[in-house]
Amino acid sequence: MKKIISGLTAGVLAFSLTACGKKSDSNTIKIAYLPITHSLAILETADELAEKTGLQVELVKYGSWNELMDALNSGRVDGASVLIELAMKSKEQGIGLKAVALGHRDGNVIITSNEINSVEELKGKTIAIPHRQSSHNILLNDALLKAGLTTDDINITELAPTEMPSALAGGQIDGYCVAEPFGAKAISLGAGKVLFKSAELWEDSLCCGLVLTDKFIEKNTDNAKTFTESYRRAGKNLTKEKALETAEKYLSQEKEVLELSLQWISYDNLDITEESYNILTEKVKKYGLSENPPSYADFVKNDF
Repeated sequence: MKKIISGLTAGVLAFSLTACGKKSDSNTIKIAYLPITHSLAILETADELAEKTGLQVELVKYGSWNELMDALNSGRVDGASVLIELAMKSKEQGIGLKAVALGHRDGNVIITSNEINSVEELKGKTIAIPHRQSSHNILLNDALLKAGLTTDDINITELAPTEMPSALAGGQIDGYCVAEPFGAKAISLGAGKVLFKSAELWEDSLCCGLVLTDKFIEKNTDNAKTFTESYRRAGKNLTKEKALETAEKYLSQEKEVLELSLQWISYDNLDITEESYNILTEKVKKYGLSENPPSYADFVKNDF
């Protein structure tokens, strides 16, 4: 990218439900997440396992992807619901991680100010993404390509998801692409509109994934299997009504924002197929996120 502008404000400090220094016992899995609709399957899984098995999921909440990745890469958590491109980059750099499922399918939108009516009008504008290593970056590139533009034609800033709606409303940025429900939040504020839904740019796009550390899988194989199987079931059970119930429990957003956001996302098929992963790696290389992303065989564990 030609121009990357520093964040408009400082990142939100991470915090967890329990002390970060506490080590998990053999029946506890520490999972990091951000409070976004893309994490609903993991939040639903925590409830299910607590009720039906002796396996406990200790949810550790963070306010930014950088803070979450620091915890994951350093082994302070056993896994995370995370941008799959970030986990791929860590794997590429030698961190022992495996992607065992998706977090969701689709569920992203490109939001712009109300004055912008086409991709062509993004030229020279400032657009926010949560991280360079993200499907939001890929979707933005896909959108620009429709008008013969590239990221050299716009200014890109990296912001925490929670900061984007207010930044758009205040005129510091002209648009953004980010995890939900923060796109829906801008619409509820009257600050922006949807330029593209992710399915219009990249159908069944991959975004967030559930990853576990190699260390946890090797030392707790049975628990890792039980956890992953429960996670997949939780996704299948996340009807729009159930997803809204879980979102209202865990996310500090108005019901109308969550209802709009959940129109754009699905959880019923969380398998990472080789075909879909290869499409992702092609886009990662095409748009300069990585020159050597990990192969499907090295990164994806699909035998749970």
